Amino acid sequence: MNRPELADFLRRNRARLAPSDVGLPAGRRRRTPGLRREEAAALAGMSADYYTRLEQARGPRPSRQTLTALARALRLTDDERDHLFHLAGEEPPREFSPAEHVRPGLQRVLDRLHDTPAQVLTDWGEVVAQNAMSRALTGDFASRPPGRRNLLRAFFLEPGARDIFPPEDVPAHARAQAATLRAVTAAHPGDPRPAALAAELRSGSEEFARLWDDHRVAVLRTAVKRFRHPVVGLLELDCEVLLTPDRRRSLVVHTARPGSGAQERLRLLQVVGLQDMTAGPPGP
Repeated sequence: MNRPELADFLRRNRARLAPSDVGLPAGRRRRTPGLRREEAAALAGMSADYYTRLEQARGPRPSRQTLTALARALRLTDDERDHLFHLAGEEPPREFSPAEHVRPGLQRVLDRLHDTPAQVLTDWGEVVAQNAMSRALTGDFASRPPGRRNLLRAFFLEPGARDIFPPEDVPAHARAQAATLRAVTAAHPGDPRPAALAAELRSGSEEFARLWDDHRVAVLRTAVKRFRHPVVGLLELDCEVLLTPDRRRSLVVHTARPGSGAQERLRLLQVVGLQDMTAGPPGP
């Protein structure tokens, strides 16, 4: 691990980013260009202290998960991401999993959706990236450890995960998610991940096993969804799903109808989300 070079690389890439590049307000006047360390740390899902130690060339060797999070937070290109891995003494993945990396162009689109919840998902439900509004609405999935970022796994296997939906809406969500995974596993038989997820859910959830055996098939493109938030209350939002050219990932955006109560609650949620970003997450 080349600590001095790694530290310099992190500092320079952080300095190249303006707050607007990552969907953050400029705030008060800044003495130096670029993001603050605590902002970069929050985007990467780590503590400001841990990130500061990396920039000061005195931190521990970062894990592959941490390097992936840093590449995403600093909006690195594929070549820059590989360089980051090399500086940390790690071999970069030669075929990046769709669950690990968002290309800078798609990430910039996500960053500019600062006033509405948006996230990038794989076709089998893995959360790749979220903006602050999405984290405020449904929780921070993108910063979770590998294996715990999947929305379907959380919905069917994690206690309390479906509490963000009104109880009367839960059966429809369950049917839709099972039907979508059915379609994906058939469309991509050479990809073992959707099939492995289906096997895990069938084993761990009687509800999912029953829905899977119904053999319903559907792909979500648009919908109206209702969310329960502990601070702002009930939000009824239009869900738009924008597919990438390979149809393996999607940009999912939730918007409120103009003049609705949900629009006012989304504005309040934006304040809540920015407060959380300022506070930053706990340690790595």
